[in-house]
Amino acid sequence: MGKVTLATIGVALHFATWSGQAPIQAHEDHVIFSAGEPGNAKKPARTIRVAMIDDGSETDMKFEPAVITVRKGEQIRFVLENAGTESHEFMLATVAENRKHAELMKKFPDMQHDDPNGKRLAMYERGELLWRFTKAGEFEFACLIAGHYEAGMHGKIVVK
Repeated sequence: MGKVTLATIGVALHFATWSGQAPIQAHEDHVIFSAGEPGNAKKPARTIRVAMIDDGSETDMKFEPAVITVRKGEQIRFVLENAGTESHEFMLATVAENRKHAELMKKFPDMQHDDPNGKRLAMYERGELLWRFTKAGEFEFACLIAGHYEAGMHGKIVVK
């Protein structure tokens, strides 16, 4: 077994606490995300289906739909379906946060996400993400697996 260094432990702790968009710990058990907050399963939600699509190549990957518009305060149940030939993920954050996290994923490609604002799905797998948009603005959903973002796998959420 390899030698464990303090740097290795620090990196592991960083990833153990990473939720995809640099949440801020406001107080005990309450985390603030830039794009809103995890949804409440006891409240109504509009369902939006999002397909993760690739043509089997490393150059053509996308989400359908690529642009989603919601109202501030609205709760959305994202029904995610990986219709592609490889694993993909849906990570909801700002463009800057996603780019920063994508750089980390290049260094640690086996990183998995099952967070309030992100989920990784194997090919042909389905999943759900419940989210409440509490802030107006533009946000991004993206697949941060190395090469996927560059192949077109990102979309925009407009919160009005």
